[in-house]
Amino acid sequence: MSGAPADGQAGASPPAWLRLIHRSEEGVIALLFAALTLITFVQVVLRGLGDSIGWAFELSRYLFAWLVLFGVSYALRVGAHIGVDALVRLLPRPARRAVGLIAVGLCIAYAVLLILGAWEYIDKVWRFATDDLKVPRGLPYLIVPIGMALVLLRLVGIAWNILRDRADGFAIGDEAREALESHAATGRDETRP
Repeated sequence: MSGAPADGQAGASPPAWLRLIHRSEEGVIALLFAALTLITFVQVVLRGLGDSIGWAFELSRYLFAWLVLFGVSYALRVGAHIGVDALVRLLPRPARRAVGLIAVGLCIAYAVLLILGAWEYIDKVWRFATDDLKVPRGLPYLIVPIGMALVLLRLVGIAWNILRDRADGFAIGDEAREALESHAATGRDETRP
């Protein structure tokens, strides 16, 4: 499906509050990636020297989960998720928009279920500590409602674009089209060495 950015502002600059969320999200992703890389590097070096940091593996797992869930929202915003839309593309535009709204609605319902389930789980496990870091067990799981709230923001933007006739559905990656355009522009097959 053809789509517009998930900020509800196809062709226009998003409002200042949304730009702040975008920049904050990008900054958090960069910090998480840097921290994960640093901790993993130090742990590998220390293991090579016969030592290790006891809590490094647990922290790496939590940082990776945070990175993935922030990344889901970011990828939705920039249209980096892949999708299979060969059949949907065959539909007339009004039907594509209807299918797009149904898909977005289902995604919104799923995100809401994840948020509600995560809050219930966090509430139950908060009083327990993690094994190595000794922080409340619910703390690492806060990323689920945070990440899904960001996803909800993106999904509402997509739905808004569809309703305002600015998009047919999700903006998804189209590797086949990109490869054809690249081949047409360069005259060579970039999939071969």
